[in-house]
Amino acid sequence: MVPGAHSVSVAVILFLTEKTHLNRRTFYLTFIYAVWALIGLVLAIPAAVYLLWPPRPRKEPDWTEAGTLTQLKLGTPNEFIFRKNRVDGWKVSSEKSTAWVVKMAEQEVVAFSPQCPHLGCAVHWVAKQNEFLCPCHASTFSIEGQVLTGPAPRALDRFKVKVEGDKLLLGPVHRSGEATS
Repeated sequence: MVPGAHSVSVAVILFLTEKTHLNRRTFYLTFIYAVWALIGLVLAIPAAVYLLWPPRPRKEPDWTEAGTLTQLKLGTPNEFIFRKNRVDGWKVSSEKSTAWVVKMAEQEVVAFSPQCPHLGCAVHWVAKQNEFLCPCHASTFSIEGQVLTGPAPRALDRFKVKVEGDKLLLGPVHRSGEATS
């Protein structure tokens, strides 16, 4: 046994069995501490929910209707302007986007992002040369999106494409060279 442990345990037992007198000061202190604890709990619960749960459950990518297939001619790129919703935490904003859409075959449609993969400048179609041109550094791309000339490090990025009836739906943009599961 530890020396002095007996006297400590006797003191603790006497303290616990002694009847404490509840006066006004003790009541107010207990009440104030209880209110502080309640306020702390009320503030801690929303903070814990914010930190531990994601703002929205992860879901499949949204598909945006960009236009109809009747607008497309075989082998000719068309610039489609459409609106898509962007979710940033709890804020949902609608923004205008564009895509270069090419009908390769009767049921094969490809949609390219209009940004050059070099520095993000907007590419446009030059019908006389039959190629996409980046005006910033003169990168050129074929109708399939492959690099023909210039400093661009890779082909044009592509939108994920889905066709339902005659409607053209665009999904997220995938970097060229990445798998599009």
